[in-house]
Amino acid sequence: MATVMVAKEDKMAVITINRPEALNALSSEVLTELNAAIEDVKADEQVGVVIITGAGKAFVAGADIAQMKSFTVDEAYNFAKLGQEVFEKIETMPKIVIAAVNGFALGGGCELAMACDIRLASEKAKFGQPEVNLGITPGFGGTQRLTRLVGKGKATELITTADNISAADAERLGLVNTVVSGDVLVAAKEMAQKILAKGAYAVSYAKVAIHNGIQTDIKTAIAYEASVFAMCFGTEEQKEGMTAFLEKRKPSFNGR
Repeated sequence: MATVMVAKEDKMAVITINRPEALNALSSEVLTELNAAIEDVKADEQVGVVIITGAGKAFVAGADIAQMKSFTVDEAYNFAKLGQEVFEKIETMPKIVIAAVNGFALGGGCELAMACDIRLASEKAKFGQPEVNLGITPGFGGTQRLTRLVGKGKATELITTADNISAADAERLGLVNTVVSGDVLVAAKEMAQKILAKGAYAVSYAKVAIHNGIQTDIKTAIAYEASVFAMCFGTEEQKEGMTAFLEKRKPSFNGR
């Protein structure tokens, strides 16, 4: 049975981590299959938005401790690099990626969610970086993405105490965009449809500008923003969007 499943519908792709008997723990096999799924949806021109979720009662409860227990130093480094490379592909692909966090998002699961652009969480979701309980640090980008999302002090607290937090607390801290009272996957699809109704180039350029800008100083970032703003004017979508606005009608974007 595949540990990662991909379903495509209505210009969106739903990637499901499918290892419910292990609470979707991230093994090398899962990460390799997730990498292949990301490459697939990234290359598919019919897919505009990607949703990542988990099968069963967990989003991803962490990395696979049974596999990691006997790692050598070199093996641990290679495992961390594999996870980091896959998550970086999620973060940098020019399509919006929504995490539909349906349950536990701990350790590698929290890191996976943080690599996504938008995080929606069910009320029963739990977040945390409990790695220090195991005598290790986060290895898939947790020390860096959590700090950027919630600030240095709170990230240090969460990582060094290994405390898990509720979806409501995660929302309050800015780790989660929205807590959903109903089916989080349904909510993610509704948000995806809203994004898909916009200009595809504009959405893609905006994501790239946000991601690249946060890595650099404000002067460099706004200069890059001016470049992608100007690039929009070379698309048919810009012409349709502005014409529709002036004609007081909804735009009909064609992806060009």
